[in-house]
This record gives sequence, structure tokens and C-alpha cells, in this order.
Amino acid sequence: MVSHCFLCLHFPCFLLLVSVTCCFSHPSLLGIHPLDEKYYSSQVIKCKDGSKSFSRDRLNDNFCDCPDGTDEPGTSACPNGKFYCKNLGSKPQFIVSSHVNDHFCDCCDGSDEYDGNICCPNTCVMGGNAKYTISNCKPKASQNGVKSEESIYNLTGLKLAIILQVGLVIFLVFLWSFRRRTRSRRRHYH
Repeated sequence: MVSHCFLCLHFPCFLLLVSVTCCFSHPSLLGIHPLDEKYYSSQVIKCKDGSKSFSRDRLNDNFCDCPDGTDEPGTSACPNGKFYCKNLGSKPQFIVSSHVNDHFCDCCDGSDEYDGNICCPNTCVMGGNAKYTISNCKPKASQNGVKSEESIYNLTGLKLAIILQVGLVIFLVFLWSFRRRTRSRRRHYH
């Protein structure tokens, strides 16, 4: 009975710890379709056309190693490359890699203009067709040297961690009340 209770309380805590660790791990690489993330996760990656292999550190290094652009999904280095726009809230799409950081917002989420020379507002929730003005923006470093993009990513992870904690607390309260009701019924019938 004690070991069962131990598992009921500590297993959800373990799941919460694992999920928080995942939240603060490195973000997925820019320009990569979610189904290709596993393909790019190994240390040695083969060009999709089979012509060459390259190490993970040469991925998105702004130098075209693969003729098909496999090694540069997030840059404009390869003429045959494709950049994946997640466009959350709208329709995901691929754009030609030459449109990456070209000072024009091609993705409605603005992910194709990540170099900081212009700011693209996220218009995906508006259907991606909203008119907007493009402003110059340089990511400013805070006093301790952390870039604002990194801070936003960390806050997103923190928000997810808080949501998971609230879910865990609700689950534990439900479990506690269920066990209490079960004990009460046992006493009532005996």
C-alpha cells in the first residue's frame, strides 16, 4: 500500500521534471519541417539526394554543402533549398530559400526574417493577409547580455512548465479526493 502511494505521488513529479527539461532544451532548427526534425538530429547527416554527408555543426552554417540544399534549410545559402514556415494559426508552407532574410515577410509568422534587420508581425491568426508595416529592429541585449528572443523562448518554456504544474496539482487533488472517498465508503460498508 505504501509503495503504491509512493508511485502515485512521485511518478507525476518525475513526468513534470522531464517535461520541464524538454521545455528548456534547444528549440527546433529554423526552416525544418516537423517530420524532418528526427532526420536532422543525428551527428552525421546525409544529403537527401545521397550525394554527400555532413556533420551536424555544418547544418545552417550559411555554406551550401549539399547540391539539393539539405544542409541549409534555415538560410539562403543554397539555391535549391526550401525553408519551412510553421505559420501557427494559419497554413504551413515551404518557401524558396532565397526568400530567407531578404527583408520581405514571406511567412505570416515572420520566421523567414530572423536576422533582426526587420520585424515581421505575426499575422497568421488573421489569415496571413493582414496589411502591416515593417519596422527596423535589432534584437537588443538586456543588461546581462541575454537576447530578447532567447528571453521570449525561455518565458514560453516557463509558461508551459507552469501549465504542467497546475495540471499536476489538479491531478494530485483529484487522486487524493478519490482515495479519501474510497476509504470513506470502505468504512461505511464495514
